[in-house]
Amino acid sequence: MKEILRLFPETLSAQINLQIAGRWHYLQEIRFRFNQPIELIFDHQVEWVNNIKPNQKDKMHIINQLSDFSLYRMEDELREGYITIEGGHRVGLAGKVNTVDGAVKAIQYITFLNIRIAKEKLGVAKPLMSYLYSNQYLNTLFIGAPQTGKTTLIRDLIRIISSGWKNIPAKKVGVIDERSEIGASLNGIPQHNLGRRTDVLDACPKAEGMMMMIRSMSPDVIVVDEIGSQKDVQALLEAINAGVTIICTIHGQSLEDIKKRPSIQPLFQQHIFKRLFILDNSGQPGIIKKVYNEDQQIVLQT
Repeated sequence: MKEILRLFPETLSAQINLQIAGRWHYLQEIRFRFNQPIELIFDHQVEWVNNIKPNQKDKMHIINQLSDFSLYRMEDELREGYITIEGGHRVGLAGKVNTVDGAVKAIQYITFLNIRIAKEKLGVAKPLMSYLYSNQYLNTLFIGAPQTGKTTLIRDLIRIISSGWKNIPAKKVGVIDERSEIGASLNGIPQHNLGRRTDVLDACPKAEGMMMMIRSMSPDVIVVDEIGSQKDVQALLEAINAGVTIICTIHGQSLEDIKKRPSIQPLFQQHIFKRLFILDNSGQPGIIKKVYNEDQQIVLQT
């Protein structure tokens, strides 16, 4: 986790590493709040680094590490509110927001940071494969609240589908990695293992990226994270009409919750998804609670 520890001044870095003490595998987030104790969020508990409260100098050190001493280089990220760093870890930002004509221009005074730990868990999706394949890969939606492991699961699915499993040959997989979290690409090269037949459009908006990928790379399967807008839905429908299988995720607590959203309703009206996975919100990421088929009948409940 050197790419995370390097963000902090040496004193803070040593204290954080000491308190985590070999438990990085269970760590979900490190939350930095100016002049408040650092918060460590593990799978099943929350701890505080109580003996040190970050000051202005500590904050500027972290921001300089994130930006390579140039906030101008982070203009797009400051508008979006997060930065993806080496290793695929995502740093959320909050503070004073600047707006122009009602639209967010940047976060000027960054005062709060949330470092979300990216975890590559090879094999975590293997038990799900039989539910995603029936003579061909099925259009699939993963539904879960934040930090339930949606991205971790689809990352491993990409690896398995593009490498082949059992008697199923490897397929061409196109990944639209808008937030650079799935592949954690640096200079266009994924740092995570996404398999041997995977192509990635990094930092590309989902709606535009899906059609670009179809035109340029002829994928068998397209994978996108966190759909939600009408543009996303329209692009999904166009991709499916082009003969491509779609695997995607969405934020939500339940199937009923998702079906209430106007932008998503066309996908259910047309019975697009043949499999719907509901992730458990108990605290441990990657646990499947229910699996539905296209008729929204439960085929698995844990």
